[in-house]
Amino acid sequence: MIAAPSTGSTPPDFVHRGTAAFHRINLALFAAGLATFGLLYCVQPLLPEFTRDYGVNEAVSALSLSLTTGVLAVAMLFAGAVSDAIGRKPVMVGSLAASALLTLLSVWMPNWTSFLVVRALLGLALSGLPAVAMTYLAEEMDIASIGLGMGLYISGNAIGGMSGRLITGVLTDFAGWRAGVIVVALLGAGCALAFWRLLPPSRHFVPQPLSRRALAQRFGVIFHDRGLPWLFAEGFLLLGAFVTVYNYIGYRLLAPPYNLSQAVVGAIFVIYLIGTFSSPWVGHLAGRLGRRKVLWSMLALLLAGTALTLLSPLWAILLGVIVLTFGFFGGHSVVSSWVGRRAGPAKAHAASLYLFCYYMGSSIAGACGGLFYAADGWNGVVWFVGAMALAGLAIALGLYRLPPLPQNTVTPPTPMSRGAMP
Repeated sequence: MIAAPSTGSTPPDFVHRGTAAFHRINLALFAAGLATFGLLYCVQPLLPEFTRDYGVNEAVSALSLSLTTGVLAVAMLFAGAVSDAIGRKPVMVGSLAASALLTLLSVWMPNWTSFLVVRALLGLALSGLPAVAMTYLAEEMDIASIGLGMGLYISGNAIGGMSGRLITGVLTDFAGWRAGVIVVALLGAGCALAFWRLLPPSRHFVPQPLSRRALAQRFGVIFHDRGLPWLFAEGFLLLGAFVTVYNYIGYRLLAPPYNLSQAVVGAIFVIYLIGTFSSPWVGHLAGRLGRRKVLWSMLALLLAGTALTLLSPLWAILLGVIVLTFGFFGGHSVVSSWVGRRAGPAKAHAASLYLFCYYMGSSIAGACGGLFYAADGWNGVVWFVGAMALAGLAIALGLYRLPPLPQNTVTPPTPMSRGAMP
Protein backbone atom coordinates (compact mmCIF):
# COMPACT_ATOMS: atom_id res chain seq x y z
CA MET A 1 0.00 0.00 0.00
CA ILE A 2 0.97 3.65 -0.28
CA ALA A 3 1.25 5.43 3.01
CA ALA A 4 -0.62 8.68 3.29
CA PRO A 5 1.13 11.68 4.78
CA SER A 6 0.72 11.98 8.49
CA THR A 7 -1.74 14.68 9.48
CA GLY A 8 -2.36 13.84 13.10
CA SER A 9 -0.62 12.21 16.03
CA THR A 10 -0.25 8.82 14.35
CA PRO A 11 3.28 8.50 12.93
CA PRO A 12 3.70 7.19 9.37
CA ASP A 13 4.64 3.52 9.15
CA PHE A 14 8.31 3.90 8.34
CA VAL A 15 10.61 1.03 9.19
CA HIS A 16 12.49 1.42 12.48
CA ARG A 17 15.72 -0.11 13.68
CA GLY A 18 15.24 -3.39 15.56
CA THR A 19 11.97 -4.43 13.88
CA ALA A 20 11.45 -7.58 11.83
CA ALA A 21 10.94 -5.47 8.70
CA PHE A 22 14.25 -3.69 9.32
CA HIS A 23 16.07 -7.02 9.48
CA ARG A 24 14.37 -8.38 6.35
CA ILE A 25 15.16 -5.25 4.34
CA ASN A 26 18.78 -5.22 5.40
CA LEU A 27 19.25 -8.94 4.78
CA ALA A 28 17.71 -8.58 1.30
CA LEU A 29 19.80 -5.53 0.42
CA PHE A 30 22.88 -7.20 1.88
CA ALA A 31 22.32 -10.06 -0.59
CA ALA A 32 21.77 -7.54 -3.40
CA GLY A 33 25.00 -5.72 -2.59
CA LEU A 34 26.83 -9.02 -2.35
CA ALA A 35 25.67 -10.00 -5.85
CA THR A 36 26.04 -6.58 -7.49
CA PHE A 37 29.58 -5.91 -6.43
CA GLY A 38 30.73 -9.49 -6.76
CA LEU A 39 29.56 -9.55 -10.39
CA LEU A 40 30.92 -6.09 -11.13
CA TYR A 41 34.38 -6.38 -9.59
CA CYS A 42 35.22 -10.07 -10.05
CA VAL A 43 37.45 -9.12 -13.00
CA GLN A 44 39.62 -6.67 -11.04
CA PRO A 45 42.26 -9.18 -9.83
CA LEU A 46 42.24 -10.71 -13.31
CA LEU A 47 43.67 -7.67 -15.11
CA PRO A 48 47.19 -9.18 -15.27
CA GLU A 49 45.62 -12.41 -16.61
CA PHE A 50 43.85 -10.48 -19.37
CA THR A 51 47.15 -8.75 -20.23
CA ARG A 52 48.77 -12.16 -20.71
CA ASP A 53 45.84 -14.00 -22.36
CA TYR A 54 44.72 -11.30 -24.75
CA GLY A 55 47.99 -9.42 -25.27
CA VAL A 56 46.62 -6.04 -24.15
CA ASN A 57 48.37 -3.42 -22.01
CA GLU A 58 47.42 -2.39 -18.47
CA ALA A 59 45.08 0.45 -19.46
CA VAL A 60 43.24 -1.66 -22.06
CA SER A 61 42.95 -4.56 -19.64
CA ALA A 62 41.33 -2.18 -17.15
CA LEU A 63 38.54 -1.57 -19.69
CA SER A 64 37.02 -4.87 -18.52
CA LEU A 65 36.04 -2.95 -15.40
CA SER A 66 36.03 0.68 -16.56
CA LEU A 67 33.72 0.03 -19.51
CA THR A 68 31.24 -1.75 -17.24
CA THR A 69 31.21 1.04 -14.68
CA GLY A 70 30.98 3.69 -17.42
CA VAL A 71 27.85 2.12 -18.94
CA LEU A 72 26.51 1.55 -15.43
CA ALA A 73 26.97 5.23 -14.59
CA VAL A 74 25.09 6.47 -17.65
CA ALA A 75 22.29 3.90 -17.39
CA MET A 76 21.65 4.78 -13.75
CA LEU A 77 20.57 8.27 -14.82
CA PHE A 78 17.46 6.58 -16.20
CA ALA A 79 17.10 3.65 -13.79
CA GLY A 80 15.55 5.87 -11.12
CA ALA A 81 12.94 7.16 -13.57
CA VAL A 82 12.09 3.61 -14.67
CA SER A 83 11.65 2.56 -11.04
CA ASP A 84 9.45 5.63 -10.48
CA ALA A 85 7.12 4.27 -13.15
CA ILE A 86 7.04 0.51 -12.47
CA GLY A 87 8.21 0.15 -8.86
CA ARG A 88 11.41 -0.31 -6.90
CA LYS A 89 11.41 -4.07 -6.27
CA PRO A 90 10.61 -5.27 -9.84
CA VAL A 91 13.47 -3.19 -11.26
CA MET A 92 15.95 -4.48 -8.68
CA VAL A 93 14.96 -8.15 -9.08
CA GLY A 94 15.24 -7.97 -12.87
CA SER A 95 18.58 -6.23 -12.59
CA LEU A 96 20.11 -8.95 -10.41
CA ALA A 97 18.81 -11.86 -12.50
CA ALA A 98 20.02 -10.39 -15.82
CA SER A 99 23.42 -9.51 -14.33
CA ALA A 100 24.08 -13.04 -13.11
CA LEU A 101 23.18 -14.43 -16.56
CA LEU A 102 25.46 -12.00 -18.42
CA THR A 103 28.39 -12.76 -16.13
CA LEU A 104 27.95 -16.44 -16.87
CA LEU A 105 27.82 -15.76 -20.63
CA SER A 106 31.02 -13.71 -20.53
CA VAL A 107 33.05 -16.85 -19.84
CA TRP A 108 32.30 -18.24 -23.32
CA MET A 109 33.10 -15.11 -25.32
CA PRO A 110 35.69 -16.03 -28.01
CA ASN A 111 37.78 -12.84 -28.04
CA TRP A 112 38.57 -9.61 -26.19
CA THR A 113 36.06 -7.50 -28.14
CA SER A 114 33.11 -9.79 -27.49
CA PHE A 115 34.14 -10.10 -23.84
CA LEU A 116 34.03 -6.30 -23.52
CA VAL A 117 30.61 -6.17 -25.21
CA VAL A 118 29.16 -8.53 -22.62
CA ARG A 119 30.83 -6.56 -19.81
CA ALA A 120 29.22 -3.39 -21.21
CA LEU A 121 25.81 -5.09 -21.22
CA LEU A 122 26.48 -6.12 -17.63
CA GLY A 123 26.84 -2.45 -16.71
CA LEU A 124 23.44 -1.77 -18.28
CA ALA A 125 21.83 -4.63 -16.34
CA LEU A 126 23.42 -3.68 -13.03
CA SER A 127 22.13 -0.11 -13.30
CA GLY A 128 18.75 -1.15 -11.93
CA LEU A 129 20.09 -1.88 -8.46
CA PRO A 130 22.34 0.72 -6.75
CA ALA A 131 20.36 3.96 -7.24
CA VAL A 132 17.03 2.23 -6.72
CA ALA A 133 18.27 0.55 -3.52
CA MET A 134 19.32 3.93 -2.12
CA THR A 135 15.88 5.34 -3.02
CA TYR A 136 14.07 2.38 -1.44
CA LEU A 137 15.94 2.91 1.83
CA ALA A 138 15.30 6.66 1.81
CA GLU A 139 11.57 6.08 1.23
CA GLU A 140 11.00 3.22 3.66
CA MET A 141 13.34 3.84 6.62
CA ASP A 142 12.75 6.07 9.61
CA ILE A 143 15.28 8.90 9.61
CA ALA A 144 16.89 7.66 12.82
CA SER A 145 17.50 4.29 11.17
CA ILE A 146 18.50 5.22 7.62
CA GLY A 147 22.17 5.85 8.42
CA LEU A 148 22.58 2.37 9.87
CA GLY A 149 20.46 0.86 7.08
CA MET A 150 22.59 2.50 4.39
CA GLY A 151 25.74 1.40 6.19
CA LEU A 152 24.56 -2.22 6.36
CA TYR A 153 23.70 -2.15 2.66
CA ILE A 154 27.15 -0.82 1.83
CA SER A 155 28.71 -3.51 4.03
CA GLY A 156 27.00 -6.04 1.74
CA ASN A 157 28.63 -4.20 -1.16
CA ALA A 158 31.97 -4.57 0.61
CA ILE A 159 31.61 -8.32 1.13
CA GLY A 160 30.39 -8.71 -2.45
CA GLY A 161 33.37 -6.80 -3.80
CA MET A 162 35.69 -8.88 -1.65
CA SER A 163 34.05 -12.20 -2.50
CA GLY A 164 34.05 -11.64 -6.24
CA ARG A 165 37.68 -10.61 -6.24
CA LEU A 166 38.77 -13.30 -3.79
CA ILE A 167 37.01 -16.14 -5.61
CA THR A 168 38.40 -15.28 -9.03
CA GLY A 169 41.83 -14.35 -7.68
CA VAL A 170 42.32 -17.60 -5.79
CA LEU A 171 40.69 -19.98 -8.29
CA THR A 172 42.79 -18.57 -11.14
CA ASP A 173 45.89 -20.33 -9.80
CA PHE A 174 44.10 -23.68 -9.52
CA ALA A 175 41.42 -23.83 -12.22
CA GLY A 176 41.81 -20.76 -14.42
CA TRP A 177 40.04 -17.42 -14.32
CA ARG A 178 36.94 -18.67 -16.15
CA ALA A 179 36.14 -21.13 -13.37
CA GLY A 180 36.26 -18.29 -10.86
CA VAL A 181 33.88 -16.15 -12.91
CA ILE A 182 31.41 -19.05 -13.22
CA VAL A 183 31.35 -19.48 -9.43
CA VAL A 184 30.72 -15.75 -8.95
CA ALA A 185 27.85 -15.85 -11.49
CA LEU A 186 26.17 -18.74 -9.68
CA LEU A 187 26.57 -16.93 -6.35
CA GLY A 188 24.91 -13.88 -7.92
CA ALA A 189 21.95 -15.97 -9.10
CA GLY A 190 21.45 -17.34 -5.59
CA CYS A 191 21.53 -13.85 -4.12
CA ALA A 192 18.94 -12.66 -6.66
CA LEU A 193 16.58 -15.41 -5.54
CA ALA A 194 17.10 -14.55 -1.86
CA PHE A 195 16.51 -10.86 -2.56
CA TRP A 196 13.23 -11.58 -4.36
CA ARG A 197 11.97 -13.67 -1.44
CA LEU A 198 13.10 -11.38 1.40
CA LEU A 199 12.51 -7.76 0.36
CA PRO A 200 9.13 -6.37 1.54
CA PRO A 201 7.07 -4.48 -1.04
CA SER A 202 7.32 -0.67 -0.95
CA ARG A 203 4.84 1.10 1.33
CA HIS A 204 5.66 4.68 0.39
CA PHE A 205 6.20 4.30 -3.34
CA VAL A 206 4.05 6.63 -5.48
CA PRO A 207 4.13 5.77 -9.22
CA GLN A 208 5.17 8.57 -11.56
CA PRO A 209 4.68 8.16 -15.31
CA LEU A 210 7.68 8.31 -17.61
CA SER A 211 7.87 11.77 -19.19
CA ARG A 212 10.88 13.56 -20.65
CA ARG A 213 9.62 16.93 -19.46
CA ALA A 214 8.86 15.71 -15.94
CA LEU A 215 12.22 13.91 -15.84
CA ALA A 216 14.07 17.11 -16.79
CA GLN A 217 12.14 19.08 -14.18
CA ARG A 218 12.93 16.59 -11.42
CA PHE A 219 16.63 16.61 -12.32
CA GLY A 220 16.56 20.41 -12.41
CA VAL A 221 15.17 20.63 -8.88
CA ILE A 222 18.21 18.77 -7.57
CA PHE A 223 20.57 21.58 -8.54
CA HIS A 224 18.62 24.11 -6.52
CA ASP A 225 20.35 22.58 -3.50
CA ARG A 226 23.84 24.02 -2.99
CA GLY A 227 25.23 20.89 -1.39
CA LEU A 228 24.20 18.13 -3.80
CA PRO A 229 26.61 18.97 -6.67
CA TRP A 230 29.52 18.89 -4.20
CA LEU A 231 28.35 15.56 -2.82
CA PHE A 232 28.20 14.21 -6.38
CA ALA A 233 31.79 15.36 -6.93
CA GLU A 234 32.80 13.71 -3.65
CA GLY A 235 31.41 10.40 -4.88
CA PHE A 236 33.46 10.68 -8.10
CA LEU A 237 36.66 11.25 -6.14
CA LEU A 238 35.99 8.58 -3.50
CA LEU A 239 35.44 5.67 -5.87
CA GLY A 240 37.95 6.96 -8.42
CA ALA A 241 40.75 6.93 -5.86
CA PHE A 242 39.72 3.61 -4.34
CA VAL A 243 39.32 1.66 -7.58
CA THR A 244 42.58 3.00 -9.02
CA VAL A 245 44.57 1.62 -6.09
CA TYR A 246 42.91 -1.80 -6.30
CA ASN A 247 43.22 -1.93 -10.11
CA TYR A 248 47.00 -1.65 -10.13
CA ILE A 249 48.16 -2.97 -6.76
CA GLY A 250 48.15 -6.47 -8.28
CA TYR A 251 50.64 -5.47 -10.98
CA ARG A 252 52.97 -4.15 -8.30
CA LEU A 253 52.77 -7.19 -6.03
CA LEU A 254 53.08 -9.77 -8.82
CA ALA A 255 56.33 -8.12 -9.96
CA PRO A 256 59.76 -8.11 -8.23
CA PRO A 257 60.73 -7.72 -5.45
CA TYR A 258 57.48 -9.21 -4.08
CA ASN A 259 56.75 -11.88 -6.73
CA LEU A 260 53.49 -12.91 -5.04
CA SER A 261 51.27 -15.52 -6.67
CA GLN A 262 47.88 -14.66 -8.16
CA ALA A 263 46.18 -16.55 -5.30
CA VAL A 264 48.00 -14.51 -2.65
CA VAL A 265 47.25 -11.24 -4.45
CA GLY A 266 43.60 -12.30 -4.69
CA ALA A 267 43.57 -13.01 -0.96
CA ILE A 268 44.53 -9.39 -0.31
CA PHE A 269 40.93 -8.51 -1.16
CA VAL A 270 39.94 -9.92 2.22
CA ILE A 271 40.78 -6.38 3.30
CA TYR A 272 37.33 -5.52 1.94
CA LEU A 273 35.93 -6.94 5.16
CA ILE A 274 37.01 -3.64 6.73
CA GLY A 275 34.11 -2.08 4.82
CA THR A 276 31.58 -4.34 6.56
CA PHE A 277 32.54 -2.65 9.82
CA SER A 278 33.34 0.88 8.73
CA SER A 279 30.18 1.45 6.66
CA PRO A 280 27.52 0.87 9.36
CA TRP A 281 29.71 2.20 12.18
CA VAL A 282 30.60 5.43 10.41
CA GLY A 283 27.03 5.80 9.12
CA HIS A 284 25.69 5.50 12.66
CA LEU A 285 28.40 7.85 13.97
CA ALA A 286 27.47 10.44 11.35
CA GLY A 287 23.84 10.21 12.50
CA ARG A 288 24.92 11.05 16.03
CA LEU A 289 27.69 13.61 15.47
CA GLY A 290 26.67 15.08 12.11
CA ARG A 291 27.90 14.27 8.64
CA ARG A 292 30.06 17.39 8.40
CA LYS A 293 32.13 16.30 11.40
CA VAL A 294 32.69 12.75 10.15
CA LEU A 295 33.19 13.07 6.39
CA TRP A 296 36.45 15.03 6.40
CA SER A 297 38.11 12.46 8.67
CA MET A 298 37.28 9.68 6.19
CA LEU A 299 38.94 11.63 3.36
CA ALA A 300 41.98 12.21 5.58
CA LEU A 301 42.22 8.43 6.11
CA LEU A 302 41.95 7.88 2.36
CA LEU A 303 44.88 10.23 1.81
CA ALA A 304 46.97 8.72 4.62
CA GLY A 305 46.41 5.17 3.37
CA THR A 306 47.46 6.15 -0.15
CA ALA A 307 50.68 7.70 1.17
CA LEU A 308 51.53 4.55 3.17
CA THR A 309 51.56 2.44 0.00
CA LEU A 310 54.61 4.39 -1.18
CA LEU A 311 56.72 2.56 1.41
CA SER A 312 58.59 -0.57 0.38
CA PRO A 313 57.84 -3.11 3.14
CA LEU A 314 54.91 -5.36 2.28
CA TRP A 315 53.34 -4.81 5.71
CA ALA A 316 53.30 -1.03 5.11
CA ILE A 317 51.62 -1.46 1.72
CA LEU A 318 48.95 -3.70 3.23
CA LEU A 319 48.42 -1.29 6.14
CA GLY A 320 48.00 1.53 3.65
CA VAL A 321 45.36 -0.42 1.71
CA ILE A 322 43.54 -1.20 4.99
CA VAL A 323 43.45 2.47 6.02
CA LEU A 324 42.37 3.55 2.54
CA THR A 325 39.59 0.92 2.50
CA PHE A 326 38.25 2.03 5.89
CA GLY A 327 38.18 5.66 4.78
CA PHE A 328 36.52 4.88 1.46
CA PHE A 329 33.65 2.79 2.80
CA GLY A 330 33.08 5.16 5.71
CA GLY A 331 33.06 8.18 3.38
CA HIS A 332 30.70 6.54 0.89
CA SER A 333 28.28 5.63 3.70
CA VAL A 334 28.16 9.26 4.87
CA VAL A 335 27.86 10.83 1.43
CA SER A 336 25.23 8.44 0.05
CA SER A 337 22.91 8.89 3.04
CA TRP A 338 23.46 12.67 2.94
CA VAL A 339 22.35 12.77 -0.71
CA GLY A 340 19.09 11.05 0.21
CA ARG A 341 18.46 13.55 3.02
CA ARG A 342 19.08 16.67 0.92
CA ALA A 343 17.19 15.51 -2.18
CA GLY A 344 13.69 15.74 -0.71
CA PRO A 345 11.05 14.32 -3.11
CA ALA A 346 13.66 13.91 -5.89
CA LYS A 347 15.43 11.08 -4.07
CA ALA A 348 15.47 8.64 -7.00
CA HIS A 349 16.96 11.19 -9.37
CA ALA A 350 19.49 12.48 -6.85
CA ALA A 351 20.59 8.91 -6.15
CA SER A 352 20.95 8.32 -9.89
CA LEU A 353 23.07 11.45 -10.37
CA TYR A 354 25.21 10.66 -7.35
CA LEU A 355 25.88 7.15 -8.55
CA PHE A 356 26.48 8.40 -12.10
CA CYS A 357 29.32 10.54 -10.74
CA TYR A 358 30.42 7.76 -8.38
CA TYR A 359 30.81 5.15 -11.12
CA MET A 360 32.23 7.60 -13.61
CA GLY A 361 34.98 8.07 -11.02
CA SER A 362 35.65 4.35 -11.23
CA SER A 363 35.51 4.33 -15.03
CA ILE A 364 37.57 7.44 -15.78
CA ALA A 365 40.07 7.37 -12.92
CA GLY A 366 40.40 3.58 -13.05
CA ALA A 367 41.43 3.74 -16.72
CA CYS A 368 43.62 6.86 -16.36
CA GLY A 369 45.48 5.21 -13.51
CA GLY A 370 46.92 2.77 -16.05
CA LEU A 371 48.54 5.66 -17.90
CA PHE A 372 50.15 6.89 -14.68
CA TYR A 373 51.32 3.36 -13.88
CA ALA A 374 52.85 2.98 -17.35
CA ALA A 375 54.60 6.36 -17.05
CA ASP A 376 55.99 6.14 -13.51
CA GLY A 377 55.05 2.82 -11.96
CA TRP A 378 53.41 2.78 -8.54
CA ASN A 379 54.70 6.28 -7.72
CA GLY A 380 52.63 7.62 -10.61
CA VAL A 381 49.51 5.89 -9.27
CA VAL A 382 50.06 7.35 -5.80
CA TRP A 383 50.48 10.90 -7.12
CA PHE A 384 47.27 10.53 -9.14
CA VAL A 385 45.24 9.05 -6.28
CA GLY A 386 46.71 11.47 -3.76
CA ALA A 387 45.55 14.42 -5.85
CA MET A 388 41.99 13.04 -5.88
CA ALA A 389 42.07 12.42 -2.13
CA LEU A 390 43.26 15.99 -1.48
CA ALA A 391 40.47 17.39 -3.65
CA GLY A 392 37.95 15.25 -1.76
CA LEU A 393 39.28 16.47 1.57
CA ALA A 394 38.95 20.09 0.42
CA ILE A 395 35.31 19.48 -0.55
CA ALA A 396 34.56 17.78 2.78
CA LEU A 397 35.97 20.76 4.70
CA GLY A 398 34.08 23.17 2.44
CA LEU A 399 30.80 21.43 3.26
CA TYR A 400 31.05 22.88 6.78
CA ARG A 401 29.73 26.10 5.22
CA LEU A 402 26.71 24.34 3.73
CA PRO A 403 23.43 25.71 5.19
CA PRO A 404 21.48 23.04 7.10
CA LEU A 405 18.19 21.76 5.82
CA PRO A 406 15.23 23.82 7.11
CA GLN A 407 13.86 20.95 9.20
CA ASN A 408 17.23 20.60 10.94
CA THR A 409 16.66 23.88 12.75
CA VAL A 410 13.58 22.68 14.62
CA THR A 411 13.31 20.67 17.81
CA PRO A 412 14.92 17.22 17.44
CA PRO A 413 12.36 14.54 16.57
CA THR A 414 11.27 11.65 18.72
CA PRO A 415 12.43 8.17 17.64
CA MET A 416 9.01 7.52 16.06
CA SER A 417 8.95 10.66 13.93
CA ARG A 418 10.35 11.35 10.50
CA GLY A 419 12.58 14.21 11.60
CA ALA A 420 15.95 15.31 10.32
CA MET A 421 19.59 14.74 11.16
CA PRO A 422 22.39 17.27 10.98
